[in-house]
Amino acid sequence: MTQRTRKLIGTLGTAGFLVAYSLIAMAAGGQLVVGRGLLAELPFFAAAGLLWLPAVMAIIRWMSRPDAET
Repeated sequence: MTQRTRKLIGTLGTAGFLVAYSLIAMAAGGQLVVGRGLLAELPFFAAAGLLWLPAVMAIIRWMSRPDAET
């Protein structure tokens, strides 16, 4: 697979992942922590705001691999 194809797939996958992740995090936060005070909300949303990074970093690393030599 060429790098160009990987970048297309990775871009679409990243956008889809971020939409799904944000909706799930928002729903979980709304059910679990909203209304329980700042000491519950702040850590949850800080963690939820950072947990998407490892997955997207892995996708970006995969997209950036050079093409195989043929």
